Amino acid sequence: MTFSLVARCSKTGMFGVAISSSSPAVASRCAYTRSGVGAVASQNVTDPTLGPKTLDYIQKGLSAKQAVEEVKHNSQFPEYRQILAIDKNGQTANHSGANSLGIWADCTGKNVISAGNLLANESVPKKIVYGFENETGHLGDRLISALKSGLNAGGEAGPLHSAGLQICDDVSWPVVDLRCDWTEGCPIEAISNAWDIYKPQIQDYVQRALDPREAPSYGVPGDY
Repeated sequence: MTFSLVARCSKTGMFGVAISSSSPAVASRCAYTRSGVGAVASQNVTDPTLGPKTLDYIQKGLSAKQAVEEVKHNSQFPEYRQILAIDKNGQTANHSGANSLGIWADCTGKNVISAGNLLANESVPKKIVYGFENETGHLGDRLISALKSGLNAGGEAGPLHSAGLQICDDVSWPVVDLRCDWTEGCPIEAISNAWDIYKPQIQDYVQRALDPREAPSYGVPGDY
């Protein structure tokens, strides 16, 4: 049903989540980042409260591993949940409940962790981590490349229909929050195309929020 990764850029301190699924609007329920804190993907039979709860625990000083343990022991039906987390130190954690769907697996790398369920094969998270670790550049480029590596390794057992990319930096909101909520085509390609358009404009949109007087024009008809 879902495969994803959460990661940290050791150079910038950015956190990010990239995720794809056969279900609609996967990123709206499953992807969470928080500036200076970490990133979480909460998936499988999804409880959307678990992502923010995990980040709350990390923000209070717990490691990713400790936070995931707290959520696991203090939430309902943990046996149905799959949670991936990374903290500001690059430490990662994963919980995959006994009732995770189909073939499920996870893999941990440096500043990255990947997991999935209803996978085509158990190697998908490993290929995702490899794709992340062997890509350079912006965190968004690495996340997209990793998700494509997972797809090329077989991805989900069934067709994908939605995907998302969320990244936080040093402001209180996600600086990137791109979603393809449903397509009969490839949602990962849709997100990749959106990323190529949005990437050069990230700082412009941040500047418009912080001080629009110093922001560049939109460069669209009617904007003089």
